[in-house]
Amino acid sequence: MTTPSSATEGSEPRSTQPRAFIVTIYGLYAREVGGWISVSALIRLMGQLKIDEPSVRSAISRLKRRGLLEARKVNGTAGYGLSQQAREILDEGDQRIFGRQRAELADGWLLAIFSVPESQRQQRHVLRSRLSWLGFGTTASGVWIAPRHLYEETHEVLERYELSGYVDLFQADYLAFGDVTELVGQWWDLEGLQRLYDEFLSSFGPVLDRWRRSDAGGDAEAFGDYVRALTAWRRLPFLDPGLPPELLPRDWYGVRAAELFHELKHRLTEPAHRFTSSVIDEPGGHGVAAGQR
Repeated sequence: MTTPSSATEGSEPRSTQPRAFIVTIYGLYAREVGGWISVSALIRLMGQLKIDEPSVRSAISRLKRRGLLEARKVNGTAGYGLSQQAREILDEGDQRIFGRQRAELADGWLLAIFSVPESQRQQRHVLRSRLSWLGFGTTASGVWIAPRHLYEETHEVLERYELSGYVDLFQADYLAFGDVTELVGQWWDLEGLQRLYDEFLSSFGPVLDRWRRSDAGGDAEAFGDYVRALTAWRRLPFLDPGLPPELLPRDWYGVRAAELFHELKHRLTEPAHRFTSSVIDEPGGHGVAAGQR
């Protein structure tokens, strides 16, 4: 996918699916206006990201089939609203994406030990997926580990997805016999995560440099850059367990990447919001109905 002129100094880390941009737009802007956006407004917003109308409609259909968007009309205008499932997913992600806590070495560890019958393979897959996205690493088959501060979030997620019956959670300290700094590199793919952070820095460092100059661009450009940056960023906190700094590789890119993202957020949130509001509220654009506010 081509990037807009405002991002030509860097390139996106990976080819981004249109539906990922739609999820970002709904997460940022739809919830504050009732969770609904008209089709025409969404097409215009996605146009600013260089996504054509057929691709937008195809992505909407995929999200509808997955149960994340629901078709409905507001004052006779066709659009899509967030499902309850989608709202829960977005709410769950807010804290991770915008304010992830980093552990301290004295906190200790959280162990998840699970056993799922062979006849329930799908539940095993779901459980492993949820633990991965919570930030757990693997120490052995059926034994997963995370920093202790993830307990409350883990407990909530396992209960919500009806997985708690398969799992026992323990608080633990590592006593012997290996070097924990080396072991965490076996429990988590830190090299792979370091590469992802490097891609983010390479892609959006030049974007931030441009916005630090006075000729950065207008509200529409801010919207495009912010949605791109957040879409690229929002999966990284789910892959990063938030390990104590002492256990991370020297020159860990995650710190710089987080600083970069949060400065972009600080600079772009307001102008991006102005652009979005101008699109969904314009009289001819069939935007969010006033009654939705």
